[in-house]
Amino acid sequence: MTENSDAADRNTGKLTLLLITGMSGAGKSTALKALEDIGYEALDNLPLSLLPNLIELAKGEDPDHINPAFAIGIDARTRNFRPDKIISRLQELKDRDDLDVKVLYFDSNNTVLAKRFTETRRRHPLAIDRPVSDGIVRERQMLEVIRAEADYFFDTSDLGIHELKRMLSQRFERRAGGDLNISISSFGYPKGLPRDADLVFDVRFLKNPHYEDSLRPLTGEAEEVGDFIKGDPVFESFWDKIGSLILSLLPEYKKEGKSYLTIAFGCTGGRHRSVFVARELAELLREHGYWVNVHHRELLSGE
Repeated sequence: MTENSDAADRNTGKLTLLLITGMSGAGKSTALKALEDIGYEALDNLPLSLLPNLIELAKGEDPDHINPAFAIGIDARTRNFRPDKIISRLQELKDRDDLDVKVLYFDSNNTVLAKRFTETRRRHPLAIDRPVSDGIVRERQMLEVIRAEADYFFDTSDLGIHELKRMLSQRFERRAGGDLNISISSFGYPKGLPRDADLVFDVRFLKNPHYEDSLRPLTGEAEEVGDFIKGDPVFESFWDKIGSLILSLLPEYKKEGKSYLTIAFGCTGGRHRSVFVARELAELLREHGYWVNVHHRELLSGE
């Protein structure tokens, strides 16, 4: 099993710094809260000129303490916000040997951003006396140079809050550097592929419980549904092959330094076959010592 996350961060010699930026209304506040929930010290709208002082204060408080990790929100609301200066300061931070700096950029399409501001009745920071659409266009132009420097890009146009939090938790949880964090998800094809999936498997060839009156109201988490799917003559062969394939791939991903992996299973409705197979694989991988979380997209959206 993986090490305790406290042990993973102790005496690594580097302070972790995640800079959260991007378009207003794209989910930066949600991201900061999610990162705070998994152990980051979150600060919003902090002038970059104060960052060096914050870093030195954090590193000097207690050398034997767990190395701190910060998530800092920087956007158009920040005092004296100038993208050219941010790029210059960002390079200075990335050049330091005592820091591990990553830029997370959050975006959504213009229609979604405008709708979010209209629904919440918030004013866009760059459109105090003009239409929201003008502020969005102006901000997008302003942030283009920062977007180009991002290490991670999140398009939240079609992401719910729970899915965004799950993605951030999976990718940035403070675990041992050599560990491989695995997320297994189920989904329904009519609603599209998961945006963050690394490996996608289509299980629509398996017998569909939806056409059984007694099973239709249930999900792949029910024992009766699992028994039905395992009763399909092709299931055993499929399961042996998929399990062997994934177990053989995981050590290779670790050798390449990959720290997270998302495996997705899709079926027609995302409620029966994909859910069952996702749960079975999670159990198999846990038996082999891997840290796994499971997410059923259509079950969550249907709650």
